[in-house]
Amino acid sequence: MYKFDVIEPLEEVIKTLGNKPVYITLDIDVVDPAFANGTGTPEPGGITSREMLKAVGILKGLNIVGFDLVEVSPIFDQSDRTALLAAKIIRDIILMVK
Repeated sequence: MYKFDVIEPLEEVIKTLGNKPVYITLDIDVVDPAFANGTGTPEPGGITSREMLKAVGILKGLNIVGFDLVEVSPIFDQSDRTALLAAKIIRDIILMVK
């Protein structure tokens, strides 16, 4: 049903949360290695960095009580693309927490 869609199912879940406390955990290997190759388990066919940033953006307004981002592996991140994306995601989350 949502095999290749990220935003629509996320929006559906967000509608059900109201003001409930939300803990977000994000595994960076959901992003295609073309955009985030610095992970121990790259996932070809994953989402783009643009889709990831859009998904993070629609979390604004949630009652976020915690967040973690995992699987960034500097040894595999020769271009720093993964670290840069991870840093931007973390920054965006910090700026949206109430």
